[in-house]
Amino acid sequence: MLRNLISTFVLLSAGALVIASISPPEEAPRGDPEAGRAAAATCIACHGNDGRGIGPEYPNLGGQHYSYLLKQLRAFKSGDRQAVLMMGQVEHLSDEQLMDLAAFYAEQPIAEGTAEAAAEQLELGERIYRAGLANKGVAACIACHSPSGRGNGPAAYPMLTGQPERYTVLQLKAYRDGERETDADMGGVMRGVAQNMNDREIEAVAAYIRGLH
Repeated sequence: MLRNLISTFVLLSAGALVIASISPPEEAPRGDPEAGRAAAATCIACHGNDGRGIGPEYPNLGGQHYSYLLKQLRAFKSGDRQAVLMMGQVEHLSDEQLMDLAAFYAEQPIAEGTAEAAAEQLELGERIYRAGLANKGVAACIACHSPSGRGNGPAAYPMLTGQPERYTVLQLKAYRDGERETDADMGGVMRGVAQNMNDREIEAVAAYIRGLH
């Protein structure tokens, strides 16, 4: 028991040191949310009128941090984040329009969810989220994404609360398999976390995140 507690403390401390060594990006200029509303006309098909994804594979964008939204939109446009549908949507948009879109979605209501998985799966998910897996070198999610899953805007760490399970699973697997590398400016922290997680662990933490408030 003592050994496990020490291992968990060491893992959390190491994760905190990595996070502390990453300089938060400078605050990006804010876009115009009203202009963003107009630019979002074609986004409705997947993200709804207020940023709530219409299917389990689409993320909820409402209330997401402006800094994170803008970072991801720019990554889609540059090709640093591969997603054919999104890349096609933003390839002709100016950087000003990307800022407007980010501002619009950041002002929409947060789509909070309810965890509906079995108790055993949620217990595993909570353990991973709050304490990590010391024996596998998996750092706790709470270090970057906060106890409530609200993330950290200045550091561009995304809000996770309410995200559809399927979407979170797909993103963690993409990090694990090296298909998503948008954490390069953060020392590869997400790939480092996901690479040692199996499907069961990924699905458990995704189910738990769904119900975070």
